[in-house]
Amino acid sequence: MDAILTAGGTPKPGEPLYEYTQGKPKALLDIAGKPMLQWVLDAFIHSPRVEHIVLVGFTEPEAVRCTKPLFHVPDQDDMLANIRAGMVKSLEVNPDQTHVLMAASDIPGITGSMVDWVVENSTKNNADLIYNVVRKETMEKRFPAANRTYLRLRDGDYCGGDLGAVRADLELIDREIWHVLISQRKNPVRQALTVGLDTLFGVITRTATLDRTVKRACRSLKIYGVAVECPWAEIAMDVDKPHQLEILRADMKGEKR
Repeated sequence: MDAILTAGGTPKPGEPLYEYTQGKPKALLDIAGKPMLQWVLDAFIHSPRVEHIVLVGFTEPEAVRCTKPLFHVPDQDDMLANIRAGMVKSLEVNPDQTHVLMAASDIPGITGSMVDWVVENSTKNNADLIYNVVRKETMEKRFPAANRTYLRLRDGDYCGGDLGAVRADLELIDREIWHVLISQRKNPVRQALTVGLDTLFGVITRTATLDRTVKRACRSLKIYGVAVECPWAEIAMDVDKPHQLEILRADMKGEKR
């Protein structure tokens, strides 16, 4: 399976990570002696399940290394446009593929074996979207001070992962609803409202299960999607705020992969 890795974004003055980046790309944040992006690339390099990597939005390619075929796509100044541009390049490189991995560059804790797990579970599902979620207990056991945002459901509290798979289909990516959902990606309640009042009611009252919520949302989106409970907290441990960066710096200090 090929992978699309989004790595655009430079924090602006006043944003949480600007103090650390000072006008440099977020993907270049140093973690345990390597750029954050390099840790994610290394996970793909060490996964025998990944063939080609499409890197979208990264402006300093000389700052990272990759031993697998790596294709650079310029920043499109919009997250969904970046995903679409990555998909176009991925299909150009490998037009016969059915699904591609989608990952963000700010999950440096992932490893090759975690990527293998995601690919293996994705190939079991012939879905349009395979979305990995992490249970609150799993996240807080691994990163107790992470302070993630959780979707509270009847069968548990979950946060979304930043590594999943999507059907390699530009028509799917081009649907207008994705613009709205991506803009609301940090607010599960607003996302629930976007896909329907019944979904929102189930979330607020905690009467809905994860499976039922996903099915309702997919009906609204007119896609077939599945949520897979992931045992790896690292897949949902992204770097959005300074305290999350410091947690990962301390956690990964001295690691060699």
